Amino acid sequence: MKMISWNVNGLRAAVRKGFMDYFNDLDADLFALQEIKLQEGQIEMDLPGYYEFYNYAEKKGYSGTAIFSKKEPLSVSYGLGIEEHDNEGRVITLEFEKFYFVTVYTPNSKRQLERLSYRQVWEDDFRDYLNDLKSKKEVIVCGDLNVAHKEIDLANPSTNRRSAGFTDEEREKFTILLDNGYIDTFRYFYPDLEDEYSWWSYFAKSRERNIGWRIDYFVVSEGLKDNLVDAKIHQEIMGSDHCPVELKVKF
Repeated sequence: MKMISWNVNGLRAAVRKGFMDYFNDLDADLFALQEIKLQEGQIEMDLPGYYEFYNYAEKKGYSGTAIFSKKEPLSVSYGLGIEEHDNEGRVITLEFEKFYFVTVYTPNSKRQLERLSYRQVWEDDFRDYLNDLKSKKEVIVCGDLNVAHKEIDLANPSTNRRSAGFTDEEREKFTILLDNGYIDTFRYFYPDLEDEYSWWSYFAKSRERNIGWRIDYFVVSEGLKDNLVDAKIHQEIMGSDHCPVELKVKF
């Protein structure tokens, strides 16, 4: 089973930049998107063979998530069920027979870290949400988690110690999540592989120089360890400031 996650930084813009060619070439069973920047009715996707699910932010041109699935889920839910978190379209959960599939667009702490305190509340509530799902069946969560966990996960760790996405607080929350019984699948397969990033700034030709960050993930509950087949970062795919990440699992 092949799963793809991609922060497209605006789905309409991505479509103009060849999204459908990438979508068809990747041929995923589950294809999750973050930062679609859409309101309902603003795009019509031609995706034969897929069920489509969207969670729109109340604010226009902001945030939002989507999942396209070849298989019809048993149930679908949107958000965390917590009012302060659920107006930005950041979470969709599909339930299947053997697992929950969750896509998330984690809030960014912002340049001056003005949203870091909110981010900490979000992290705790999101972890509780995943743990509640995990008490029922296995969990696969993917998306832009807006954190580079270890120094190996960004090109310039020493100069970014207090940058959004690499603060001690954000990194510690990710450690706590893993300690709650989850696996960072890319590092499970490639613990020491360097220069593997999923996001690059638009400034100073960062992508050409591969001055990037690995902030897009597939994280799974530990009960799925034996189901993992491989993980990839598709750095060759353009169309956004992020590139798609992939997970293959067997059931």
